[in-house]
Amino acid sequence: MLKTKGDKELFDIKEFMGNIVRNHNYIFSLIALVIVGRFANPNFLRFSNVMIMMRSASILGVLALGMTLVILIGQIDLSVGSMLAFAGSVGVIVFNRTENVLLTLLVCLAFGLILGLFNGFFVGKLGIAGFVVSLATLAAYRSLTIQLGQGGPLVTKHEVYTQLFRYIGYGQLFGIPYLVLIFIFTTFLVWVLLTKTKLGRYIYAVGSNAKATLLTGVKVSNIQIIVYGLSGMLSGLAAFLFIAQMGAVDTATAARAMETDAIAAVAIGGVSMSGGKGFVQGTFFGAIILQSISTILTSFGVPAFVNDLIKGLLILTAVVLQRLIKRNKD
Repeated sequence: MLKTKGDKELFDIKEFMGNIVRNHNYIFSLIALVIVGRFANPNFLRFSNVMIMMRSASILGVLALGMTLVILIGQIDLSVGSMLAFAGSVGVIVFNRTENVLLTLLVCLAFGLILGLFNGFFVGKLGIAGFVVSLATLAAYRSLTIQLGQGGPLVTKHEVYTQLFRYIGYGQLFGIPYLVLIFIFTTFLVWVLLTKTKLGRYIYAVGSNAKATLLTGVKVSNIQIIVYGLSGMLSGLAAFLFIAQMGAVDTATAARAMETDAIAAVAIGGVSMSGGKGFVQGTFFGAIILQSISTILTSFGVPAFVNDLIKGLLILTAVVLQRLIKRNKD
C-alpha cells in the first residue's frame, strides 16, 4: 500500500481501492444505503433508529453467520430457516415446562447442533452436495416442526415470558439492545474462529481447493461435518433469540424463506459464493444492509414482493461482481 520513491513513501490509492473492491465491497453498499436512507428519512442515522434496525437484523445476522461458514467451504445450507423453526419450537415447549431460560438456550443450541450434524454427515461422509441435502432437510425439518405444534403456533406462557424472556428480546444496556450485543459478540467469536484457529484455516482451505487440502492430510469430510454442525448451532441460537423477541413460534411460517435472506446477507457482505474467500465482518454489515433496505422500502410504501425481487437481484449482482473481479484478477 506504501511505495518508496527515493526517501519518500507514497500512498498507493489504486492498490487501496482495489483491496476494498476485492475484499470489502460491502462498504459501497453501506455508503449508498446511508445516502438513500437520509433522503428517505432525515432521522435515518439517529442512534435510536440505527439500534432499531440493528435489533431487527440481529436474528437474521446470527443465522447468516452460520451460512457464512458453510459457504466458505464451498457448500450451501438451505435448511437454516427450518432448523430455526424446529429448535425454536422445542425451545418453547421446554420453556413452558421448566420456566428456565438457560435450559431453553442449551436445548435450542443442542437441537440446532444435532440437525446441523445430520446435514453434515450426508455432505461429509456420503459426499452428497449440500444443496441437495439441505433442500431435502428443509422440507423434513419443517414437517417435524409442524407436527410439534400440530399445525398451529407454540406460544410461551405469557406471565413467565414477560418476567424472564422478554427482557432478552427487548432489554437494553446503555441504549444498546441485548439482541445487538449478542449479535456483535457472536460475530466476534466467529471472527476469532476463522482468523485465529487451525479450524478457521482449514475452512478457507477446503473452500479454496478441497482436493488439494485433502492431499495435505486434512480430513475434509470432518471439516464439512463440523461446519454444518456449527451452522446448526447458530441456527439454534437464532431460534432462542427469535423466541425472546416474538414469544412464540408459528410452526408453519416461522423463519420460512429466511435462508434466502441469510444467503443475500452473505453475498452482500462480499463472501465468495464459490467458497474460500470472505470476511465475517462483511456478513455482519450485509445483514444490517439487507434489513435497512427493507426498512427504507417500507417507508416508501413499496409492496412486499418488490422487497423479495430486490433481494434476488442483490444476490445475482453480488455473484456477477465476484466473477468480474476474479476474471480481472486472473
